[in-house]
Amino acid sequence: MAFAPFPNELGTRVYNEICQSCWKEWLQKQNQLINHFGLDVSSPDSHDFLFDNLKIFLFNEGVELTQIDTSKEGSVNW
Repeated sequence: MAFAPFPNELGTRVYNEICQSCWKEWLQKQNQLINHFGLDVSSPDSHDFLFDNLKIFLFNEGVELTQIDTSKEGSVNW
């Protein structure tokens, strides 16, 4: 990684401990979470939700990772 992804302690930890490949995997998971839950990325609540999921995804600590049920893929009725 060329720089810390966030200007906080978590960003520094990610920079120091996470490889580029793992970071790319997280970015894919983050996009899934944003799309699945329709998150407003400008909302502080969404930031907290994503940070909590990042901690469990990359460091296996914190709250339980939110699971996305993909069994109903393509079956959403509007």
